Amino acid sequence: QIVSERELAQLAHVRPLLFSFHERSTIKDCFKVLEKKVAEYEILQEFMTLDYKNLPGEFNSGNDLRNRDKNRYRDILPYDSTRVPLGENKDYINASYIRIINSGEEYFYIAAQGPLPSTTDDFWQMVLENNSNVIVMITREIEGGVVKCHHYWPVSMKKPLELKNCRIFLENYQILQYFIIRIFQVVRKSTGTSHFIKHLQFINWPDHGTPAPVDGFIKYVRYVRKSHLTGPVLVHCSAGVGRTGVFLCVDVVFCAIEKN
Repeated sequence: QIVSERELAQLAHVRPLLFSFHERSTIKDCFKVLEKKVAEYEILQEFMTLDYKNLPGEFNSGNDLRNRDKNRYRDILPYDSTRVPLGENKDYINASYIRIINSGEEYFYIAAQGPLPSTTDDFWQMVLENNSNVIVMITREIEGGVVKCHHYWPVSMKKPLELKNCRIFLENYQILQYFIIRIFQVVRKSTGTSHFIKHLQFINWPDHGTPAPVDGFIKYVRYVRKSHLTGPVLVHCSAGVGRTGVFLCVDVVFCAIEKN
């Protein structure tokens, strides 16, 4: 067992610093207003009235003919200014650096598309080059009969996944009600050095849907934060924008609550 349900339940209790009576009352009033706006679809209406603005960057690398087959979706590309470069030649992968500053603290992520069969080597190269110890996967491999993500890790503890530059071993795993924990050892073939990865796959969030139940997702987000040690947190769903973006926001909000 890697983690107990009791530990996860404790993690789900996000404890803010002590509030004064006035602050608690203000927060409760804000929630009442928000609940009313949601019930009356005011939030949706407000979103629909937002002005469309030109995109704040270019994505020439993603549109390059040599890289088009590396994109799962042709209309979802990383900006040139924030894309994750691979190796000395700064090769292309459909992934972006995301830095969020909140209350004076920086939260550092990589938001990526779900790997394709042809980009699996690139994906693991990105993991190693950025020294990430946590991979957050918020999709199933197949949803509604449609392939959403390639199975880019070893299936069995007995047989490693052989890639061009590394060998990946499944060291341990635990299947929980809402997500799966996998521990990988990634061995570089050139040096023999090892890098341990915690792979956390949330399995109760269908594309274009919502995570169910909410408390299961909260446990998942908090466990990701607890597990993070080095490098940017690497997050992907299928396209790398919807569920991935929501995860990033929720993680930052929980951290902000803890810090008042």
